[in-house]
Amino acid sequence: MKNAFAIVTLSALLSACAVAPKQQPAQDADQPLLAAEAQRKAQAGEAPDEPKSEENIPNVAMTSTMMTQLMQAEMAFKNGDWQGPYLTLLSLAQQTRDPRLAKRAAEMALSAKQAEDALAAVRLWREFSPHSEEASQYYLGLVILSDNLGEAEKILQQRLAEATPGARGLVMFQMQQLLMRAKDKEAGIAMIERLVKPYGNTMEAHVVLAQTALARGAKADAQREARAALQIKPDSEIAVLTLAQMSEDDAQAIGILKQFLDAHPDAREVRTAYARLLVDSKQFEAARREFLTLDKAQPDNPGILYALGVLSMQMNDNQGAEGYLKRFVDVMERAPEEDRDASKAVLILSQLAEERGDYQGAQDWLSRLDSGDEKIQFGAELRRAQLIAKAGDVPGARKHLATLQTDDKAEQAQILLVEAQILRDAGKEQEAYKLMEQGTKRFPENMDFLYDFALTAERVGKTDVMEKSLRKVIANAPDNQHAYNALGYSLADRNVRLKEARQLVEKALGMAPNDPFIMDSMGWVEYRMGNLDAAEAQLRKAYAVRSDPEIAVHLGEVLWKKGQQDEARKLWREARSKDAKNEALKTTLARLRVSL
Repeated sequence: MKNAFAIVTLSALLSACAVAPKQQPAQDADQPLLAAEAQRKAQAGEAPDEPKSEENIPNVAMTSTMMTQLMQAEMAFKNGDWQGPYLTLLSLAQQTRDPRLAKRAAEMALSAKQAEDALAAVRLWREFSPHSEEASQYYLGLVILSDNLGEAEKILQQRLAEATPGARGLVMFQMQQLLMRAKDKEAGIAMIERLVKPYGNTMEAHVVLAQTALARGAKADAQREARAALQIKPDSEIAVLTLAQMSEDDAQAIGILKQFLDAHPDAREVRTAYARLLVDSKQFEAARREFLTLDKAQPDNPGILYALGVLSMQMNDNQGAEGYLKRFVDVMERAPEEDRDASKAVLILSQLAEERGDYQGAQDWLSRLDSGDEKIQFGAELRRAQLIAKAGDVPGARKHLATLQTDDKAEQAQILLVEAQILRDAGKEQEAYKLMEQGTKRFPENMDFLYDFALTAERVGKTDVMEKSLRKVIANAPDNQHAYNALGYSLADRNVRLKEARQLVEKALGMAPNDPFIMDSMGWVEYRMGNLDAAEAQLRKAYAVRSDPEIAVHLGEVLWKKGQQDEARKLWREARSKDAKNEALKTTLARLRVSL
């Protein structure tokens, strides 16, 4: 069981593809402690507390000297100086005992990431306004992140004691989050355990103790505490999620969550975690069923829709993927969220439209892209050029590429790579080769460019240039599995030096064991060496991961050789339906004298 398993909501699923985390100011990180009682009131339908103004504001006359000092301090701070303005505000706070001035000094120090200076100002702020919740929150956050951890214990102890029973659990969880960020981790964990000990009859205390036990490596203690939490409150989602987190492996966690869902089918957070674990275990069909159940309950939840879209693609259901991702984008356009980015879904939809030959639709999706990431926008413009070319306008595609201006050498190389690809796809392979040959002089250290040049050289029959280039890539970028794979596949495809071909592809497969194209290469090596059963097994495995036309062509040839001609024809028809112009398919059918 991975320690990365977390008690999360659905939006965490595949978050690297869909969610861009929002940056929070350092001083906001501890605000959830203040929110505990407010959340309880909201859940109970009670009116929230009225905001309180700063207490103990002294009646001090503003002199012209003070006014000048304040204005000069603010102007200097605005111009990038923090220390002088900070000292001015701190001095005026000490003179007037005005907590607002101490607060402003703390804000200046925090903006400059000067924690010790900020803590000095916050101590003064609390002295002048001892009942200020905001001052206490700043103080707690700063002492916990400093070497003054012990100063926080009395405050946290008091907060727990004064919290209502309904809110105390939330206070415990937020207190745990705060103390787990302490500079002295062991001291922070020990303080958590001391603070919750008086509340050992509550489910929340055992959940917190399970988490701290896990943090100090006591797995058995963590499991015992999690079971105790669930025993106190058998219908608690957070308790069962904690127990699953403490499991030995994913299979055990899946069993725990499934048993809970059988008894509590409406537990959304548990179902979300269960579905996520099924994804991690590559049980995609089962995971999709769980997300479909969640979708019925929350039809406009963007995280669920995105997860269903990604899972549908994984299962080669592109039509289903389009439907879910379109709904995801529509929801996001109706109600944008700061912490969620629809750009990757838009790019996937463009790709899906392209795969079914709808090049204008693919461009239309690119036009809906709204990302503040310049690299994403640049990549979209490269794809736009490729789509223009696929629609039959190669000069227009090259003209579009010429409009892209960048000082970044890597991006300049990308533009040239795309232009060469457009030329190759248009059958102008010699022109593409010359263009890339010139590019190797412009970008001699760019191994990605050299790799693509090698593939282009092979296509024009310059296998010596191809091999020399790939060996240079391997020497300079020994972790580039694609270079090993390309060279090994080339040898196998030409039916030469098959022992070396196997070694190269095995090296690539060791680096990326789940890459379907490297699996395809290994299957082709086995075929060339006469190992038909091994070839079939490898190619079927590759095709199950990705139903790519070229893999289908290779698998079809192996089956044809084994006498399974009907199944071979079926595979080749599938390949033709996806890519009627596929060169590998054309040459294979011609060589074997097969008509579909």
